[in-house]
Amino acid sequence: MTWWTDRADGWDATSQLLDLARANRAGDPVGIYSVCSAEPSVLRAAMVQAQRDRAIVLIEATTNQVNQFGGYTGMTPPDFRAFVHSIAAEIGLPSTRIALGGDHLGPHVWRSQGSDAAMGRARELVRDYVLAGFTKIHLDASMRLADDPTDRQLDEATVAERAADLCAVAEGAAARLPADAPRPVYVVGSEVPIPGGELADSAAPAVTSVDAVERTLDETRRAFARHAVGNALERVLALVAQPGVEFGDAVIFEYDDRAAEPLASRPQAQPPLVYEAHSTDYQTEGALGAMVRDHFAVLKVGPGLTFALRETLFSLEAIEREWLVRRRGIIASGLRDTLQRVMIEHPEHWRPYFHGDEDELRFARDFSFSDRSRYYWPQPEVRASVERLVDNLATHPIPLALLSQYLPTQYLSVRDGTLPNDPRALIRAGILTVIDVYARACGMRGR
Repeated sequence: MTWWTDRADGWDATSQLLDLARANRAGDPVGIYSVCSAEPSVLRAAMVQAQRDRAIVLIEATTNQVNQFGGYTGMTPPDFRAFVHSIAAEIGLPSTRIALGGDHLGPHVWRSQGSDAAMGRARELVRDYVLAGFTKIHLDASMRLADDPTDRQLDEATVAERAADLCAVAEGAAARLPADAPRPVYVVGSEVPIPGGELADSAAPAVTSVDAVERTLDETRRAFARHAVGNALERVLALVAQPGVEFGDAVIFEYDDRAAEPLASRPQAQPPLVYEAHSTDYQTEGALGAMVRDHFAVLKVGPGLTFALRETLFSLEAIEREWLVRRRGIIASGLRDTLQRVMIEHPEHWRPYFHGDEDELRFARDFSFSDRSRYYWPQPEVRASVERLVDNLATHPIPLALLSQYLPTQYLSVRDGTLPNDPRALIRAGILTVIDVYARACGMRGR
């Protein structure tokens, strides 16, 4: 039995988020992982994990991914909600067990415009998210806009003022929803990389100072009061803080609980909010559990999940080459070559982030921890290649010897009868290997 077990049925997902924050601050080492992905295979795996754990699942979209103009996924907030709920219906997960979140909601996408235009777009964005049923709202107005001073960092009072402006829009939109709809819960602060970006392979980021947390909260309280949304402070779930974790193309900066001790021991705020940690991908289970214990109770993960998807697909293609490529009548998937070609033809999602000669760039496109290939799985040619790979291996079942060679973890599960020797099941199991680490760290199952 876990803290989560008692709340599996009859509790709406949004209420559980606030209850979790109170429990964590009271000393119960429970948290929640936030799945930051629009990849169907990842979302299915996350929902299967929620069913296993009798817990909720938190799924978030960023302003780059999903906005009123479609974002890079081509989905508006109502589209994304329908997309997620359609997968849940396939899995058999009740929609009440899903909390939808909007990450970095603010003027980021329109930061090249002046503040009036950019904030106007940001208000539309927040309104659309709330009206579509997203209930975890990260208010992020930390980016400099075209008419902001360029000789200094954007001051915290301006950031808080703009965030409170967006909160007022969210509260107004929530008032238009049915009376029994859950009210939004909020995340404030933004000591993290910009949406979609990771740090270079240089040095670990500094842990957020207690003074910075206090300044952010003080400015937020004052700005919320000026915008007549002081009551919304009761529903501020978390403050984004940097625990000192990050990853680059080839490095992972591990959690150091000694460096984060001042934040961990900071006295409780009222209401008892927790910290939200971004870029927790690739942290060990022990590190994630320590973060939850230290009140980083919301753990964001995205590239680490699509990295696991990519690993499994590459292993399946290696099996295809060994098992099928020389057979008459078999058309090989050519997955890796297709992915490389499409990434080279459409370099906008990786070119600004990768550096080096052609060999280094090819390696990064395939294997970087930042996993820029995640932007290319929806491309028709890549998707068709994946489907051919799956069809080939579903039609010609994988020999156990090859499964042991290329997917040893799944091999053991196939051997003990807990996993079918089916390519789609093998892909899901690869992703679940990562999600299960987060579930244990968050106290959703026995560790």
